[in-house]
Amino acid sequence: MNRRQAVIRIALLMGGAFVGSQVLLGGQSVPEKKAPGFTDEDRALLDEIGETIIPATEIPGAKAAGIGAFMALMVTDCYDEAHHAAFLEGLATVNEASRRKFGKSFIDSAPAERTELANDLDAEQRAHGDKGKDQPPHFFRMMKQLTVLGYYSSVIGCTQALRYIEVPGSFNGSYPYKKGDKAWYS
Repeated sequence: MNRRQAVIRIALLMGGAFVGSQVLLGGQSVPEKKAPGFTDEDRALLDEIGETIIPATEIPGAKAAGIGAFMALMVTDCYDEAHHAAFLEGLATVNEASRRKFGKSFIDSAPAERTELANDLDAEQRAHGDKGKDQPPHFFRMMKQLTVLGYYSSVIGCTQALRYIEVPGSFNGSYPYKKGDKAWYS
């Protein structure tokens, strides 16, 4: 047996143990969420919000990393009902705020208008603060967190926005750093 076959077999065993343990320990299926899912228009809006948070420069931005689909997946699969509902309500709030302020939807707004609205929402979420463990955070905080997580765990974020070595070497605690160097991803 070579190393590749060994790794494949270990991965299959570990995956089977993980999935099997969930079935045995849970003894039931995951309850269905009552909150509605995301439409293609919602994903497009999330792409534009993500692109406003992490815009394209000489490196592709959040939209190129497919941030809208990532955020929709994470909210649908990982958030509880209260957080999911707050996120969806916030998504509608972004368009409403854009229509009130600029007379058009967020997607139809110019990049400078989007940035201005995002700054307003960011100030609003900072004033909102933490309302406790039972209350979901402000929707814009969730959007920012998911954008950063999704972008920097994407191929674009890992390989182009950060320095990336596919197979890292030994740890060197005194590696030379020059001002302006990218952070490492490993």
